[in-house]
Amino acid sequence: MTPAFTRRAALLAVASSAALLAACASLTPQLDAPAQLRAANRIGWGANQAQLDQIARLGWGDYVEQQLRADANAPLPTFAQDQIAALDISSKPLLQRVQEVETLRKNQDKPPTEPERVAARQAYQNALNKGTREATHRQLLRALYSEQQLLEHISAFWFNHFNVHQYKREIRVLVSDYEDRALRPNALGSFRQMLGAVARHPAMLRYLDNDQNGIPKVNENYARELLELHTLGVDGGYSQRDVTEVARVLTGFSVRLEPEDPKLPARFNGQYRRDGLFEFNPARHDFGDKQVLGQIIKGRGADELDQVLDLLVAHPSTARFVSRKLGQYFLADQPPAEIVDRMAVAFQKSNGDIKATLRPLLYSSEFANAPPAKFKDPQHYLLSSLRAGFEGQAMLNSQPLAGWLRRLGQGLYDRQTPDGYPPMAAAWNSAGQMSVRFEIARQIGGGVPALFKGEAADAPKPAPAPYKLDAPPLRPRLEASLGPATRSALAQADSPQLWLALLLSSPEFMVR
Repeated sequence: MTPAFTRRAALLAVASSAALLAACASLTPQLDAPAQLRAANRIGWGANQAQLDQIARLGWGDYVEQQLRADANAPLPTFAQDQIAALDISSKPLLQRVQEVETLRKNQDKPPTEPERVAARQAYQNALNKGTREATHRQLLRALYSEQQLLEHISAFWFNHFNVHQYKREIRVLVSDYEDRALRPNALGSFRQMLGAVARHPAMLRYLDNDQNGIPKVNENYARELLELHTLGVDGGYSQRDVTEVARVLTGFSVRLEPEDPKLPARFNGQYRRDGLFEFNPARHDFGDKQVLGQIIKGRGADELDQVLDLLVAHPSTARFVSRKLGQYFLADQPPAEIVDRMAVAFQKSNGDIKATLRPLLYSSEFANAPPAKFKDPQHYLLSSLRAGFEGQAMLNSQPLAGWLRRLGQGLYDRQTPDGYPPMAAAWNSAGQMSVRFEIARQIGGGVPALFKGEAADAPKPAPAPYKLDAPPLRPRLEASLGPATRSALAQADSPQLWLALLLSSPEFMVR
């Protein structure tokens, strides 16, 4: 991104955001208790009593603004933060972890005997798996225990939007850094900055094969998804020629594991770029002029990409595409057209400022007052179950939760295709899916001691409050939101365990 663009975008974003904030503040809905519960269930991973108390104390408008000001580096409760701090992804630099795994990869077949080779291959796979196991543990702790529910919720949205699959190359080692350097710092900031960070992150470059994109053989995989899935949308007005031209712009954007820089001819002096594992290698770049969306991109090296990303973010199709996806994620499979229109206008006026784009949605009357209409995907279902049923309990072992997500078809980092997991109810409400949910609801109702009493994954065991399953603090609020049939069934439950299992199996708990 060029400095001129940065200054102009910042000034416009500040002015536009101020105007939008003033307009939204004048329309802030006054929420009664049922509306507070609906709003809390939509802005994050599921309401708990502490969150509802905060909404009631601050008022919805101040709560929204507090959530929009979230700090990606803010600590979690001590028991959760201590677990995260003990992970390798927190203490070892990415370059060191990747180089350690690369050494194991190269040594897989060197041992003289077959048993030793098997052990060496297993050591390599274990090192790769540790990367996503730790990233999973950290993400689930954040989702369950962070007070910054909007940040955690939308960070998962952006990962799905810019999806990468863990089982390609060494992405299992890269994924934690991808979340923490490319996505979370920008999740409530600038879409343009996030787009640029994603375009230069080794996880995306590996996943969509741009590390293989260079003269004389151009690879169009990342260029196509950049236009179709990340910005304009499939009907966004681009052509196959635009895909080809963007792929030419992206030639030379790659990944380098070797610690030393490549030796290049003198004519490329000053052109080579490197940041950690990312490199722009001018010797593999097509320096010819390109034409993207009708505009000439002068062949000058790495800076061509910034001009293209500026064009994409400024395009009306991007504003519409991103706004509709956000509306689908937070509110409904078919979000109200008026809200999407207002979001798209805010996106364009603010040059892709995500806070400004979200305000028309979060302040809309539909967000808090419309009846629940969004069927919970597996992540929303499981996380809201634990936040509602086990408030105050400390998760020490995330592996059962990660296993449930895989059983329900939405394992973290498991989506193979770049479109991410589908947002629509039809993907998650089949008879088979519901059968598995009812089985898991019975397990959760039983207390799931493996989650709360088991040893923490790759972390020392903290000393939380004693584990127990009692009536959750949220119980009165939840019961008030239920229909007569569900309330009647719950009234017959003779234990907190059965009450929770019945609640999690109810039709009302399947939507938000």
